[in-house]
Amino acid sequence: MPPGAHGQHGQHGQHGDDDPRNTTVLVLVNGELVPRDQAVVSVFDAGFVLGDGVWEGLRVSGGHPAFLDQHLDRLQQGAAAIALDIGRSREQLTADLYRLLDANAMTDGVHVRLMVTRGVKATPYQDPRVTVGPATIVLVAEHKLPRPETLERGITLFTTHVRRAAPDTLDPKLNVHSKLGDVTACIQAYTAGADEALMLDPHGFVATCNSTHFFIVRGGDARDGAAPEVSTSDGRYCLGGITRGNVLRVCREAGITAVETTFSLTDVYSASEAFCTGTFAGVVPVREVDGRPIADGQRGPVVRRLQELYAELVARDVADRARL
Repeated sequence: MPPGAHGQHGQHGQHGDDDPRNTTVLVLVNGELVPRDQAVVSVFDAGFVLGDGVWEGLRVSGGHPAFLDQHLDRLQQGAAAIALDIGRSREQLTADLYRLLDANAMTDGVHVRLMVTRGVKATPYQDPRVTVGPATIVLVAEHKLPRPETLERGITLFTTHVRRAAPDTLDPKLNVHSKLGDVTACIQAYTAGADEALMLDPHGFVATCNSTHFFIVRGGDARDGAAPEVSTSDGRYCLGGITRGNVLRVCREAGITAVETTFSLTDVYSASEAFCTGTFAGVVPVREVDGRPIADGQRGPVVRRLQELYAELVARDVADRARL
């Protein structure tokens, strides 16, 4: 597939079709609701100048953001790690989120991006001490759903030469705006005709994907009769994924063996199933890696079961929040 063959914005990888309702949504910029085409920040903002900030993506179901506490935990931990004062409490951020959803009459099939940067700088310079104002906080909510065929048929991956950084360079556990390594990995993947990049750690073991987390399944097929084992990376070179952690949780609850461990591309190519996890699409099958089909290239029974279990967990979390 030639570069650009995936089509226009909204047609890439796991993302669904563009929704025309998104052209008229309101965006929350520093506490002010503004039309999408007027949602702007200063050219002196630290996020624009340096990629200096943290962010979270949230899925809204039944009028409530799923796993909100976990996302706010990660946001605050990331801000603390880079000495960024968000300037708003968890309660205030939660109120901002619901205010945005109410203003746009959004309840289901919604994805929210919560972005916080260090704020406006006196001059385009990296030293945080030249920041002259409070943090910039932007919330963007969009009508956005993964395509049903993606959840059933799955996506393709290409192993990129771009390695995940070690914690002493840019800690991969930080969900920061500085994503150029992931962007270059993504470019290499789609140029090769794949939907997303599979990334290795500095030692050559499988780490993660450029925007999602990666899992393989060993056993559990009719050929060997062995009980399935779900494996993901040991976690040292990937973001502390909310969906990743919740999938490991539902595996434990359902009695499915799941481990965080090191494994190589040899294990990937011989896996009985593979899948990715992320806030946007939940659990998505991987049908092919580096041009090689995973087993028969079809969604397997473990992935199908995990999709069901994860959907049930989302429903439970949203129901608990609705009762608060």
